[in-house]
Order: sequence, then structure tokens, then C-alpha cells
Amino acid sequence: MGADRFSTATRLKALGTALVQGPAAARTYRARQPRRSRLTGRAALLALVVCSLVVALAYPMRQWVTQRSDIADQRRRTEHAREQVKRLQDEKARLEDPAYVEQLAREHLHYLRPGETGYSVVDGTAPDGRHKDEGAADRPWYLNLFDDVDASDTHR
Repeated sequence: MGADRFSTATRLKALGTALVQGPAAARTYRARQPRRSRLTGRAALLALVVCSLVVALAYPMRQWVTQRSDIADQRRRTEHAREQVKRLQDEKARLEDPAYVEQLAREHLHYLRPGETGYSVVDGTAPDGRHKDEGAADRPWYLNLFDDVDASDTHR
């Protein structure tokens, strides 16, 4: 009866008998049962296995999270590169249009068509920011050139 005393079937049978006999018998039955530890050997082994799994999976999970972040970053870079390629393809298509190229040449290089007259507005300041002499237009062009060369030589 010693080994049979702790079997589940025996305990259920004794508890059922005690409940049939009344609540006082059930309390007596529970009081006679030995106090069992809440942490059994199986529970301790299960806790050890769970902790081992957590420790064993911590580094791979960290690597996985890092790789997912890297993949997302690479996808953003790829999307940015695709947008840039699209812009460059559009610009290339525009540059194949002769009207657009002519417009750029007129704006940036000041090109003119034959027969057109171009005008350049000069604000009257020298390259160093000083105002030129008022009488410079009355002088011969070569004197103005020499004065500008002398002025640029002294400002070095």
C-alpha cells in the first residue's frame, strides 16, 4: 500500500469516498495528505529547458532582427535608386528633344538664332564690386582694358 498510496487513481478514490461521507471527512482527508512541494522535478526540468531555449535563441533572434533591419534599409535604397533612374531617364528623354536643347542653350549659353539680336544688361560694377568711372565710356576701349588689367593685377 506504500507505493499505491501516492498513485492518482488511489487518491481520487479516497477523495471521492471522503466527499460522499461529508465535508468534514474531506477536510480530514486533505489534512492527512503529505504537503507536496509546488516545484516538482518535472517542473524544474521544464523551467531549465525553457531557460536554455531562451538563451540559445537570443543571439539568432538578435541576428534575425538586425538582418530584417538591413533588408528594409536596402529596400529603401533600392527604391531611392529607382526614383533617381526614373528622373534621369526623363531628363535623357527631354534632352533628346531639339526644342528643349535649344531652350537650354538660349538660357545658359546665351545662344541666338541667326538674325536675332542679343542684349546683355551690365549693372555697371567691376568684377571686384567697385563702380567703374563715369567717364569710362568716353575713353578709348584700350585704355579701359589697360586700367582693368592694372586693377586686377593689384587686387591679387
